[in-house]
Amino acid sequence: MPSNKNMQGGKAFGLLKEQQKQKLEEINKEYLEDQKYRDEEGLAEKLESLKNKYAEFDLNDEGEIEMMGLKRMMEKLGVPKTHLELKKMIVEVTGGSSNTINYRDFVKMMLGKRSAVLKL
Repeated sequence: MPSNKNMQGGKAFGLLKEQQKQKLEEINKEYLEDQKYRDEEGLAEKLESLKNKYAEFDLNDEGEIEMMGLKRMMEKLGVPKTHLELKKMIVEVTGGSSNTINYRDFVKMMLGKRSAVLKL
């Protein structure tokens, strides 16, 4: 069987997407087991929906939502934002630690009390 480095095109992309999906599933499992979210009604369904939304706006398929993905998300929600507003949103969500939003931050943002800005 060839190593992953030798795969080209569709096979490599399919493997990448499967690995990303597994990583998102692991994070979802963490949230399902977290005491803080025990009382969240329909948590499993919400997490599945969030996983799909996250994948939709991960435009570069690197497992993170960057500025253009966030811009597209906000436009789709009918609340387009300026470049500066998007930067501020990313800083707020990540605590200033990154220029992109990872899945864990995305879920925390969407399940959090201050998530009204980005509710999907």
